Amino acid sequence: MGFREDALRARQAGLAAALAGHPATACPRFNDARLTAAWVRGYAAAERPEQ
Repeated sequence: MGFREDALRARQAGLAAALAGHPATACPRFNDARLTAAWVRGYAAAERPEQ
């Protein structure tokens, strides 16, 4: 699996964690900091107020 697929899955996992009510500290430890950033972006996307 390539990085793009991994990043997409990490972002989706972050979004799902936020929607499920998990704290941001639930972020798993990734070997690549870019995957952690993708997870956080997904988490943050759920936290943004709708405009």
